[in-house]
Amino acid sequence: MIYLETVKLALEAVWAHKLRSFLTLLGVIFGVATVITVVSLIEGFNKYVDEKISDIGTSSVVIRKFSIDDFKTLDTFQQAQKRNRDIKMEDLDAIREGATLAVRVGAQTGGGVEVTRGNEVLTEVAIAGRTASMADIQRIEPQLGLYFNQDDENRSRMVCFVGADISTRLFPRETPLGKEIKIDGRPFTIVGVSKELGSAFGASRDNFVDIPLSTYQKVYGSRRSISIYAQAATDKDVPALADQMRVIMRNRRHLMFSDADNFGLVTAEMISNLRVRIFGTIQMTAIGVTSIALVVGGIVIMNIMLVSVTERTREIGIRKSLGARKKHIVAQFLAESFLLALIGGAIGVFIAFCIDQLLLNLTPLPARLPLVAVAMALIVSGGVGIISGVYPAWRAASLDPITALRSE
Repeated sequence: MIYLETVKLALEAVWAHKLRSFLTLLGVIFGVATVITVVSLIEGFNKYVDEKISDIGTSSVVIRKFSIDDFKTLDTFQQAQKRNRDIKMEDLDAIREGATLAVRVGAQTGGGVEVTRGNEVLTEVAIAGRTASMADIQRIEPQLGLYFNQDDENRSRMVCFVGADISTRLFPRETPLGKEIKIDGRPFTIVGVSKELGSAFGASRDNFVDIPLSTYQKVYGSRRSISIYAQAATDKDVPALADQMRVIMRNRRHLMFSDADNFGLVTAEMISNLRVRIFGTIQMTAIGVTSIALVVGGIVIMNIMLVSVTERTREIGIRKSLGARKKHIVAQFLAESFLLALIGGAIGVFIAFCIDQLLLNLTPLPARLPLVAVAMALIVSGGVGIISGVYPAWRAASLDPITALRSE
């Protein structure tokens, strides 16, 4: 009952000075809203990177012309352009033969094309020439039909697997299976439609066509570098598979022990580590900077609580004369500062939620409001209120009741 009465008195004190309480809370409100918005944006980026990792596959190793480290600076990229050679079909054959730890091996390459059907023209469509095994390696899931098979690849058939956008825009009222579209003016038959993948950074992930790699090279030539994908039996086998593939590629290119790789080798762990290095630093810096507003809010709350102690000196004297102990006075003022900060935190969470919805609906930026961040924001804001109220509460409790009763 004592605690309920304390909370009731604190709410009455806050409500009695509504405007002052709101102005006091602005620092906490903006601090919490900013911190949560920053965290939600970073969580959105992390989610997007995780989706890209899932596209590669956590148990897959990829060999490309360039590595992640080649893009560190302009100089490293220019050096890699001079040093690195194209990945060819012969390399794919060597990996298939020599990578004994791989349960599946595939390859892909691609570019941009124009897709037409009748008078409907779609430009800047992503095309990928892929081996049939890529469907299993990248966990491609058809919504309609099937992915092209090994026989289609062996015979270089003019078939394609399309994204949901292609199906919706070219075949709005009919099934696309077995229908013909033209890719850069060449006829292809649709054998399957992918499940909807959504968008990333405002760009649709469903605006694509996949064709057999052999067909792609027959139509567009084999001069473009390919990417080789190898899938291990388990995630634990990935490091050993990566070493095996690196040895095969280095032997094929007659590299000495001291020579740097002239190709790129990428795993899901490398991408995840890159994400941690980039977003981890940004997250800590951003949260540290935006948390300054919480500190300022705490200082404002402390200042207002000190003013409140001065204004209510006579009230404190009356309560003490009626038997209130120091702990009761401390509890009263701590409850007020805690409620002030907690209310500010709740308002800040609501504002952050509204900002996230606006970002999701009006911009290409990914945002994801984590419940953990919401809970932490409320806990931290409440903690700021308690810390800010300790000195004013102690000062109020230390007042001499006779001196306080004489106060006007």
